[in-house]
Amino acid sequence: MYNVDSEAEKKEILRRYRYLMKVWLPKKEEDRKMTRKAFNMALEAHKDMRRQSGEPYIYHPLEVAIICAQEIGLGTTSIVCALLHDVVEDTEFTLEDIRGLFGDKVASIIDGLTKIKGIFDQKTASIQAENFRKILLTLSDDVRVILIKLADRLHNLRTLEMLPDQKRLKVASETIYLYAPLAHRLGLHAIKTEMEDLAMKYTDPEIFESISNKLKESEQERIRFINKFINPIRQSMTDQGFNFSISGREKSIASIWEKMKNKEVPFEEIFDVFAIRIIIDSPLESEKADCWTAYSIITDIYRPNMERLRDWISIPKANGYEALHTTVMSHTGQWVEIQIRSKRMDEIAEKGYAAHWKYKDTIKVSSQLDRWLDRIKEMLDSSDDNALAFIDDIKGYFFLDEISVFTPQGELRTLPANSSVLDFAYAIHSEIGNTCIGAKVDKKLVPINAQLKNGQQVEILTSSRQSPRDEWLDYVVTTRAKGSIKQSVKEYKRKFRAEGQEKVMRWFEKNNLETTPENIKHFQVSTNFSSLTDLYYAASQDKIGIKDVKAFATATMKSGWFNFLTKPVTKTKPKEVVIPAKERGISAKSSALAGSLEGTQSGRGFEVALCCNPIPGDDVTGLVASEQLPIQIHRTNCPRAIELMSSFGNKMIKVNWTNRESISFVTGIRIAGIDRMGMLSDISRVISSELNLNIKSFSLKSDNGYTEGKVQLFVPDVNILNRLLMNLREIEGVRNVTRVD
Repeated sequence: MYNVDSEAEKKEILRRYRYLMKVWLPKKEEDRKMTRKAFNMALEAHKDMRRQSGEPYIYHPLEVAIICAQEIGLGTTSIVCALLHDVVEDTEFTLEDIRGLFGDKVASIIDGLTKIKGIFDQKTASIQAENFRKILLTLSDDVRVILIKLADRLHNLRTLEMLPDQKRLKVASETIYLYAPLAHRLGLHAIKTEMEDLAMKYTDPEIFESISNKLKESEQERIRFINKFINPIRQSMTDQGFNFSISGREKSIASIWEKMKNKEVPFEEIFDVFAIRIIIDSPLESEKADCWTAYSIITDIYRPNMERLRDWISIPKANGYEALHTTVMSHTGQWVEIQIRSKRMDEIAEKGYAAHWKYKDTIKVSSQLDRWLDRIKEMLDSSDDNALAFIDDIKGYFFLDEISVFTPQGELRTLPANSSVLDFAYAIHSEIGNTCIGAKVDKKLVPINAQLKNGQQVEILTSSRQSPRDEWLDYVVTTRAKGSIKQSVKEYKRKFRAEGQEKVMRWFEKNNLETTPENIKHFQVSTNFSSLTDLYYAASQDKIGIKDVKAFATATMKSGWFNFLTKPVTKTKPKEVVIPAKERGISAKSSALAGSLEGTQSGRGFEVALCCNPIPGDDVTGLVASEQLPIQIHRTNCPRAIELMSSFGNKMIKVNWTNRESISFVTGIRIAGIDRMGMLSDISRVISSELNLNIKSFSLKSDNGYTEGKVQLFVPDVNILNRLLMNLREIEGVRNVTRVD
């Protein structure tokens, strides 16, 4: 029970409000009065409400407003909206009350931030995806909605420990999947980094704790190295009259873990766990020259790696990020990354889109980001009603891996990395994309699926006889291209719907199957078509036939569901066809697994997801895909699980391992090292003799003294697996052992 000390709480509320005014410092008296009015309204609206921690609810809007002011740099309207962002949703105050007191603009932003309860059908696959889509729709009106929403999410993450386990996992997964990439795309680097670390704390707690501890253990040694490294740079830049700051900054735990996974090395072999940052106080007209002079000073002292020079001063990233990045060899033989920025560039790097407005009149730093926002608006206008498909498509636009290419007239176009000629054609105009037959890239003829590289000049070739086809979707990565292709192909296929439907009905009749919408839908699923339009088109083009209906009838008969599919002799309650586990990408060990898991829904079967192969001891979560299907079990740090929890959070349940019976689970490990005689024998001995584990498959290959192997084996739980990994690492010549999915 939470003990309430009213006087202490009043003092704390006042302290937080005063801190907000201190970090924000409004210049006009009317701004101060408006903020005070918003604070008083929020205080009154939330006076009887408490967070799950027991604290007064008003702490939350105050902290969101502080983040908006201090960490994003937003103005009066945003601060007012941050204070009021939960008022309409959670209290008796209405949007009209807000409009009457604060005007149309504040009411519009609050409306964008408010999740209107009941607006979405509860049977919708993902309420979260619909809400996220609604938030993005407000981009058409005001980007501040997104910025305040990100501040709201960040404070929720900072106080996540008060929520139940499953709620924490859902919020953390949504953050990794959608909100952190969105913060990244809007240039909010500091917020994106903190979001990723806080989310990882709950999706991968053991690894988070391990890396965190290792960073603390190596902190003093790292500080000594940084001081020794930057001293000659500081001295030389001071001698040349620069006004600057230089420091070493630790990289985020999430980014270090990403490097460990990508390079398949332990923490000790990740050398770039920090970066040196140089921030120069230069006037706008000389900042680029000063950054290049600083680069020259650094490379006079340390030898640079020319392949890792990144010039985002000449061509900024699409989110407005500007800097010079270089990697140099230190006095200890260690590569060190150095980032060089002006003070203005640093503010934009840390505060993103909000900082652009400060400089918009003096330099066109936001034009790239404005173009990106325009593209998002385009996608919102042209997307279909499927929120999940929309989120999957738009998510690709949140990441910053990009290329810059030129039109024949020299106009610069920014596209996601791995974009093709077809992506470029659709970026110019949908009709040019629809009729594209190829391109001249740097005067050389290439096909429509040729991937583009940074700096290339592209001239699109078209033909009135060309039209989009299904396979084009494999050639493109941009949402605009995918949307245009899908729309054109869908319109073309609709012409054949009646013909295809008539054929399918006839085939069902010949196989004595009832032609109900449910049965047709099951046939569509079993033949792997994403929609009935695709199914009927395939039938009209003779890509499927009566033999497929016959195979469907046979398969369902074997599974025991044939009787309800056939024309009924007596009335029976129809049931749903069970899709075979193999088709759903999960193992069929349901009955055995049910004895090792406990969940909130008794009597339901469980199936292990093949994408991550969880074993007892792993943190797991369950997806209730359908009332008729067993619960799918994923590891909580599985990328697919993170996507599912973000998109289907309302269908995820908490499950726990039990010790009711001993079962072995398939898992995989990768072993790499220096080849020697007898290594295979030693690996087999550790697995089979020392730990008594059964091997399912084992492959080992050697090349010029380097050996790499993959082993699939049966283990009872994660503790045995960890012992195995530790014992294998002690074998002579073994350099790296990791678990793989």
